[in-house]
Amino acid sequence: MAAPLSVRQAGPLDAGVLARLHGNCFAWAWDEPAMMRFAASPEVLCLIGLVKNAAVGFFIARKASDEAEILTFGVAPGFRKMGLGRAMLDAAMERLRTSGAKRLFLEVEEGNEAALQLYLSCGGKAVGHRKDYYAPGSDAAILSLAL
Repeated sequence: MAAPLSVRQAGPLDAGVLARLHGNCFAWAWDEPAMMRFAASPEVLCLIGLVKNAAVGFFIARKASDEAEILTFGVAPGFRKMGLGRAMLDAAMERLRTSGAKRLFLEVEEGNEAALQLYLSCGGKAVGHRKDYYAPGSDAAILSLAL
């Protein structure tokens, strides 16, 4: 039986949870004050993904005019491949579309096959490349998704 998944809006009071989750997913973790600024901004969509009501994923995107950009997005290592990343991306796409966004961009490390496959499975297309975007020798693929 699959674990129950859900996605909810995050607010400033979730900054600690967002920072903890970001630290579980990335070596260069964003801190609680940064997460609070994102969660408090009207231009930023912050979501928390839950498995059995436990916060184990996050999604943060910024909207400007009719475009949006995924700033960061992750699922804690022990909860990957359960469909939560897809559930958060689907929820974000719907919310961004409803708010008037027509296109969603993402820069992702070229070696991150799981993220690339997820984004491409939603209709994302490669539109560019950034050399040494993350670190020397770690390039980024730029992807675009019509909403």
